[in-house]
Amino acid sequence: MSAPKKLFIKTYGCQMNVYDSERMAEALGGNGYVETKTPEDADMILLNTCHIREKAAEKVYSELGRMKPLKDINPNLKIGIAGCVAQAEGEEIMRRAPVVDLVVGPQSYHRLPAMDDAVQTGAKALDTDFPDDDKFETLKARSKAKRGPTAFLTVQEGCDKFCAFCVVPYTRGAEVSRPADRIIREAQELVESGVREITLLGQNVNAYHGHDGGLAGLIWELDKVDGLERIRFTTSHPNDMDDALIDAHGTCEKLMPYLHLPVQSGSNRILKAMNRKHTAEGYLRLIERIRAARPDLLLSGDFIVGFPGETDQDFEDTMQLVRDVHYGQAYSFKYSTRPGTPAAEKPQLPEDVMNDRLQRLQGLLREQQIATQASMVGRDVKVLFEKAGREAGQMIGKSEYLHAVFAEAPADVIGTVRRVRIIDDATNSLKGELLSQ
Repeated sequence: MSAPKKLFIKTYGCQMNVYDSERMAEALGGNGYVETKTPEDADMILLNTCHIREKAAEKVYSELGRMKPLKDINPNLKIGIAGCVAQAEGEEIMRRAPVVDLVVGPQSYHRLPAMDDAVQTGAKALDTDFPDDDKFETLKARSKAKRGPTAFLTVQEGCDKFCAFCVVPYTRGAEVSRPADRIIREAQELVESGVREITLLGQNVNAYHGHDGGLAGLIWELDKVDGLERIRFTTSHPNDMDDALIDAHGTCEKLMPYLHLPVQSGSNRILKAMNRKHTAEGYLRLIERIRAARPDLLLSGDFIVGFPGETDQDFEDTMQLVRDVHYGQAYSFKYSTRPGTPAAEKPQLPEDVMNDRLQRLQGLLREQQIATQASMVGRDVKVLFEKAGREAGQMIGKSEYLHAVFAEAPADVIGTVRRVRIIDDATNSLKGELLSQ
């Protein structure tokens, strides 16, 4: 019996890419591959790429340059590019980087086994189609091997919003929702393998329409899955937060009190230029409604500073919105051009202006995050323990608010939800003590 081939996957970007990488590994498992932690051991290397941030393609070429010597050592090594950069620049990658054997877009990775068969004969393989066949149904069932207590589960892909700064509609395609029964089946398989918390993923996850009741309907179906203790979802659009989903935050015990709801800017003028189709006032009213349903909800957001045409007053409007909302966590970035998007054709702001605004915004967001974590001291939370910490006897997990929490505890707490009292806060985590149940 021949030894298994080894697969190394490097994942860039969002949680959806993490999920996609897992499914790619499962797909290639049918061709005799097992995963390895180091590219030096690999018979195939896959770079699962993200096209959201600046110079994404150049980073891929730099990585390929570092990996080329591995192919000189092992001529049988195959190198593939997957994900959104592959979708956007597939033919250019093939032309510019002869070291690459295969390029596959995010909607075609269920075809990896056939592509692998082709490259093993010395051919090149390129597939950046938006195929009609359902990749999730084509892939074999999720592995029943023992898993950690948390998992991602993609329920929706693509985007119809066409924000002026974003490439997702071009690299992931139109919004598509998976049928609810298939998601429930996959969730049950995950729970059977040891998962206790599932995060539902989508580019616009709350635009999910694979259930008559939308995302809220799907959540209530998942609420019935025995052994599943926690449900989360990301990433959301303000325009798709309907009444049923807001109500679910207040009534579904398994739905955690954490919501990532990007606004991008506090300026109505900039929001219009971004084609966001909501206003700052509408966003604030929405937050009020959600917090009325779930007062202890921790809110997270996304912000872009330095969008073309942003004035000092536009930026101050963003700062004021942040003050009004008070985020427990947030992500903020300088605007960077994405070729092919409408905003890329507009005059760009000076780099020093963008840098200054980003530092000021991040300073305010950091203050809010620190204050939120400090407010947790003395409170009791429920922690799903996931792994052992660096120190002996220390275990680490996540609270219902997605805070990282560490506490002294026996190893058998891993995979269970336990009550913990927070006794101290650190920069990016909380210290707690395990309470008797």
